[in-house]
Amino acid sequence: MKEKLKPKLLSVMKGYNGKQFCKDMMAGIIVAIIALPLSIAFALGCGVSAEKGIYSAIISSIIVALLGGSRVQITGPTGAFIIITQSVILEYGMDGMMVALIMAGIILILLGVFRLGKLIKYIPSPITIGFTGGIAVTIFTLEVRDFLGLSIAEMPTNFFGKWATYIKHFSEINWQSVALGAICVVILVIWPKINKVIPNSFVALIIGTLIARFGKLDVKLLGDIPKTLSVPELPSMQLDDIFALMSPAFTIAILIALQALLSAVVTDGMIQSKHRANMELIAEGVANTVLGLLGCIPATGGVARSIANAKNGARTPIAAIFHGLTLFFFLMVCMPLIQYVPLCVLAAILIVVSYNMFNVKAFLAYRKAPKSDLFVLLAACILTFAFDLVLAIEVGMILACALFMKRMADQTEVHSWKLLDIDEENDPDATHLKTVPAHTLVYEINGPLFFGAADKLLALKNQVTQDTKAVVVRMRGVPALDVTAMNTLRDVFLELKNRQVTMVFSHVLEQPMNVMKKEGFSTQVGAENFCANIDLALERAAQICK
Repeated sequence: MKEKLKPKLLSVMKGYNGKQFCKDMMAGIIVAIIALPLSIAFALGCGVSAEKGIYSAIISSIIVALLGGSRVQITGPTGAFIIITQSVILEYGMDGMMVALIMAGIILILLGVFRLGKLIKYIPSPITIGFTGGIAVTIFTLEVRDFLGLSIAEMPTNFFGKWATYIKHFSEINWQSVALGAICVVILVIWPKINKVIPNSFVALIIGTLIARFGKLDVKLLGDIPKTLSVPELPSMQLDDIFALMSPAFTIAILIALQALLSAVVTDGMIQSKHRANMELIAEGVANTVLGLLGCIPATGGVARSIANAKNGARTPIAAIFHGLTLFFFLMVCMPLIQYVPLCVLAAILIVVSYNMFNVKAFLAYRKAPKSDLFVLLAACILTFAFDLVLAIEVGMILACALFMKRMADQTEVHSWKLLDIDEENDPDATHLKTVPAHTLVYEINGPLFFGAADKLLALKNQVTQDTKAVVVRMRGVPALDVTAMNTLRDVFLELKNRQVTMVFSHVLEQPMNVMKKEGFSTQVGAENFCANIDLALERAAQICK
């Protein structure tokens, strides 16, 4: 049954009442308090002004609430986009970011329209855990400057260059900034154990700002944040640049899809619901296309914010609408106060976010995993922070696919049956075996036959002698056959045919049979040499060998 391309909002409003409205409203307000400092911090981390992060959260949250496929999804900027956004802006400017985000939005819409939402689950977990850990290391590295209060005008773009610069400017550390940032880190860690209702990031923001204000600390402040969003003109770019931006656009789309659907799955379990993956992708695509047109940064479903939304009583997308409206209220009314927030406080918030993103438990769990999975995990992580997120995903997928194909090839085996003499028929150790006719070889194939295992088919001719007249190939254990393996099988068949040896196939499953028919192989072999089971195949071999 195909998933409906219908917004969840239209399906959950039946029986909606005032009591649930109040719960949704309160949940939306609470999550907005959580999202405000995060939206500002993520925007600054991406290399854009703070209001772009807030507007990204406002616009995406409302659009996804209206069009999305999840009940309690809360959308906004997340740490996953810091690397890719920074790299695009540094290389192509804000114009390039706009184009990349618009293309990412279109990719997401197409994924949803063509119902490809389920394909996201085929990205192996070592890659997702690895590049998420790499992103966490990058976020931590980026925030060291503000946490230490360093005044460095231009930072190197690469990971190792940043740390070399920090070491070079170690003597310039602002210890007041470090002390205030450390206090905020302690608050962020301890506060959830004291009170789980008021968000720890909001408490750290308030206390850190008050300490800096009344303690008259010499620390850098956030400064004035514009209330309005300056909408840039749609850039005109060269065709070469647009093609170059396809790779980061695809990466942005995959990150948005992964996080949004992961968040939807997690919250489904909390509220006993089922999200519509394809509709969620369409909504995320529309939201990010609009954000691209407005010159904002990418947004997707935030797992922590969506969980907080569900825990505070939200059960419909109305909560996400209130989340967006509350953020807009904060932007319009509270900005004169927010300008006094120290940058080291925002850095402390992102450092704790990066620690939570790294997921130490998941990394440690891979100590007992196969070495190949551990290798993919570490490669994805290191490539992400040391080089490039796009490269990490590409190399990670190639490694994962190569290792998967090796495993499948290792599972495929071609082995011959033992030939029974008539004197052995009464042997109690051989009662479970069939009697093989004279001048006949019997092979059994188990596992998928694809290009990685095609060479194993050459074993079908290794034991053929001048006395051999028939080769029976039992294929009940072959679920799939690709064209490369099909061509190898045809080569074996033609060589045996030249040597006056007939191939007989037993129990060929549906998919391999369809490939054989399409490639004309079944006609070459002849219908009489395809048998439903091994007994009929052995009878056919006996007829050939008379």
